[in-house]
Amino acid sequence: MQEFDLVVIGAGPGGYETALAAAGEMRVALVEKDELGGTCLNRGCIPTKSLLHAAQLLEDIRHSGVFGVQAGEAAFDFPQIQARKDQVVSQLRDGIALRLKQKKVAVYHGTGAILDAHTVKVRGTEEALLHTEHILIATGSRPALPPIPGIDCPNVETSDTLLAKADSIYPRLLIIGGGVIGVEFASVFSAMGSQVTIVEALPRILANMDKEISQSLKMLMKKRGVQVLCDTKVQEIQREGETLYCLCVQEEKELSLEADGILVCVGRRPCFAGLFEEGFSVQEDRGRILVNEHFETSCPGVYAIGDVIGGAMLAHAATAQGRCALAHMQGRTPPVSLVIPACVYTDPEIASVGLTTEEAKERGLQAETHKYPMSANGKSLLTQQERGFIKVVFEKESHRLLGAQMMCARASDLISEMTQALVRGSTLEELAAVIRPHPTFSEGITEAVTL
Repeated sequence: MQEFDLVVIGAGPGGYETALAAAGEMRVALVEKDELGGTCLNRGCIPTKSLLHAAQLLEDIRHSGVFGVQAGEAAFDFPQIQARKDQVVSQLRDGIALRLKQKKVAVYHGTGAILDAHTVKVRGTEEALLHTEHILIATGSRPALPPIPGIDCPNVETSDTLLAKADSIYPRLLIIGGGVIGVEFASVFSAMGSQVTIVEALPRILANMDKEISQSLKMLMKKRGVQVLCDTKVQEIQREGETLYCLCVQEEKELSLEADGILVCVGRRPCFAGLFEEGFSVQEDRGRILVNEHFETSCPGVYAIGDVIGGAMLAHAATAQGRCALAHMQGRTPPVSLVIPACVYTDPEIASVGLTTEEAKERGLQAETHKYPMSANGKSLLTQQERGFIKVVFEKESHRLLGAQMMCARASDLISEMTQALVRGSTLEELAAVIRPHPTFSEGITEAVTL
């Protein structure tokens, strides 16, 4: 029996970052059945952004003539793009391992099973019995697979399996799901020559984001040759020879869409099957682990964070939740505010934080909106950026910021300023008082908050 103060199960961003943060004051063990870094590093954020960066470089070369730069015909080597992606992932994974070693975190490679509130059994590559004061569950999620007949046909992929295809791309790729994962993969493969179709059951893509963002992205996707079918429900997948047929219904009209490959990305499901041994459990609801405001489960001393509790399935959300859970274990005030920004790495980038206008009004708030079109921004114009905007939602009387939505270059970086403003309860006047350098994309914030 090994003795610890904290055992973390799952080495994704939430798990390993919490383990590192705790290691200075606590004896910490980290249990991981696969590879360090979790979904984010190995099958999510980092691999997809590596592919997106390559796709953006390809598009930049194709349009370099606008700037007087002659680069010849643009071409790409997909296996080399994949090799570069794998190199980045490997380097970051090695960095995590080194940091854990330096902090003296005991890493166990195997599957963790909770026997009781203070005991974790490790099975697999390593066998061990760990006794601990606290347990943190950070086991993440897996791609959701809807009950569509034929979904198990060859060349029907999830984001995990498609990222692992190292040798070639599908000439015709059909994507089921127009959420963040779907539109990012559409951006990658359409830039690399695939004929891409997105099929979305809801009335619009990126349905959880500001409506104007969804509409603008759909227009840009169409301009780039991506077919977007909303209000379209998939009934069945069939395969004849090497061709896949996706049978759909759109407004009571039956469609048969042909493809060489199909990507299913309709969301993710919390993953904790086999985590609890017989005789021990925590409260669950619809496939997710329930926690309180401190991220403590129904069993005192056992905490859960990240995708496994549902909600915002984002790496930075899991990391922040882990820091809050750790603070509660140690009797401290949480060090972070849980205002979570969201980003989509299309071209242009999309980012949002706080409330949209519709959400603010649904909460009974007297909200107003001010928008600045980035076509008037000098940096956007000189870099030949597509249509975009920065929108702020604020309280009518006080001018207090309620939310912000962006669709422009560097939106994933700019959103941090708006997140900080929300945490501080800033007004538009306070944001407008900040001097931002010229020419920059950040000047768009000044224009958006100036009434």
